[in-house]
Amino acid sequence: MNPLGEAPQSPAAVERAAGSTPGGAGGLTVTAASLEDWHQVAGWAAEEGWNPGRGDVACFHPTDPAGFFIGRLGDRTLSAVSIVNYSEQYAFLGYYLVHPDHRRQGLGLATWRAAFPHAGTRTVGLDAVPEQQPTYMRAGFKSANDTLRYGGRPERSAAPAPDVVAVTAAHTEAIAAYDRQCFPADRRAFVARWLTAAGHVAYARLREGHISGYGVIRPARDGHRIGPLFADTPEDAEALFDALTAHLGPEDEVSIDIPEPQHAAGALATARGLEARSHTVRMYTGPVPEIRAERTFGVTTLELG
Repeated sequence: MNPLGEAPQSPAAVERAAGSTPGGAGGLTVTAASLEDWHQVAGWAAEEGWNPGRGDVACFHPTDPAGFFIGRLGDRTLSAVSIVNYSEQYAFLGYYLVHPDHRRQGLGLATWRAAFPHAGTRTVGLDAVPEQQPTYMRAGFKSANDTLRYGGRPERSAAPAPDVVAVTAAHTEAIAAYDRQCFPADRRAFVARWLTAAGHVAYARLREGHISGYGVIRPARDGHRIGPLFADTPEDAEALFDALTAHLGPEDEVSIDIPEPQHAAGALATARGLEARSHTVRMYTGPVPEIRAERTFGVTTLELG
């Protein structure tokens, strides 16, 4: 049972239900979104100030193509939500958006109700802006921790450590296994895309031939975003951060989303000249997934967890 009290439905049933959803949303049709559709939604996210990565859509959508939903009235796309199933136990919700010209008409809730059954009985995570936290709590989500977004122009440090190496295809399986310790599900296909996407720069730290952390930086609508930054120790995270930002120019800005209370990560961001600029709240519908939280110095992305 999902937090809105609805049992899972087939895609056909979802579309039938969405077409007659009450609350001012009559006539709304909710369907799975194509890759092209989702580029439009990413544009909305950029206008909201989310600062998505420039190549995010191509990495996100294949993760669960049936988990991206749009709501239409006629031929106009007006609403969206993604509910990406990572495993039989875990899903992540993001991109809960309604076009600014059509808000307060029940379209968002109608889209949510039609799409949420896609998660089935899985625990669902999301990152909420603070003003929406009460809304999600009424839907059955519980708060787990705050996530602070740090941003700024990173200060230069010493040359990158010699055991921090640019990621190649030979590292992919080991990095995917390391990632699984820091994320609630195995997402090796996503990790492979994330490491090699156009514009993405990825580094790993090797200790005696074993991965002790990895990180990715990518171009965003404004500046660059780091995520994930997973590492065994603060020293590993520091070495990776410095390698990831070494190619940036003096005017380039970078942002990173750090879960609290990861004090060492906040100290690293501050030491490199970044400052806390905004925060979100990580919330779940069920048990908080067990991960090596102490290794998370920066989450991958607020949109897909």
